[in-house]
Amino acid sequence: MTFIDHLEELRWHIIRSLAAILVFAVAAFCFKRFIFHDLILGPSRPDFWTYRMLCKAAVLLQSPDLCVDKLDFIIQSRTMTGQFTTHITVSLVIGMILAFPYAFWEIWRFVKPGLYSNEKTNTQGAVFFVSLLFLLGVLFGYFVLTPFSINVLSNYKVDDSIQNEFDLASYISTVTMLVLSCAIMFQLPMVIYVLSKIGVVTPKFMRHFRRHAIVIILILAAVLTPSPDVLSQTMVAIPIYLLYEISIFVSAAVERNLRKKALIQ
Repeated sequence: MTFIDHLEELRWHIIRSLAAILVFAVAAFCFKRFIFHDLILGPSRPDFWTYRMLCKAAVLLQSPDLCVDKLDFIIQSRTMTGQFTTHITVSLVIGMILAFPYAFWEIWRFVKPGLYSNEKTNTQGAVFFVSLLFLLGVLFGYFVLTPFSINVLSNYKVDDSIQNEFDLASYISTVTMLVLSCAIMFQLPMVIYVLSKIGVVTPKFMRHFRRHAIVIILILAAVLTPSPDVLSQTMVAIPIYLLYEISIFVSAAVERNLRKKALIQ
């Protein structure tokens, strides 16, 4: 294929990806009540699933401070077009999240023919694992990080005379940032896989700096969940640490495969 033919092929992959995003975005736009009342605004109410689980944990652990029974803030829209533009923006974000597996598959279909046979073998299941990690990151961000952050930020006051009245756009951007950040963070095993393949990272290197990584993870968990209770910080730190351990396992597997190939050759 010529360079122009490659561009034409890429154009159709991108068009199909954008079409999938648009289809899901239109569907999200039509289900306005579910998307906003149940999904987006869910973490802003005390009856959200995570808060209910925390209250159950508070009873079992006899620690009433864990239970979230009040979120002291209101959400308002300060511009005339605020709710309409937010509706469109959120629909596009939901469309991108739902269409991500298909969109990544389309891009992968364009890249795969240019790989060598051994590279194709080594990257089998890439679409599945990237999509799985992405969706797990979205779920972690939505059910764990977002409610903890909203609980802390909504109850934080520099003075009792100041009322928390958040703009709708600010609330949406915070939720979106937290969820998508987790989706990207959960790609760590795949990133380590690629870096291990090119020899930048080794399992020995990651094991050597495991203690440093634990300290960084704990600091990150403390920053993401400023709440003083240990349970909240632990619930955030454990999944990140597990990602690090999985990454070590992935790097070790890559190293073993490279050694086997070197012996065969």
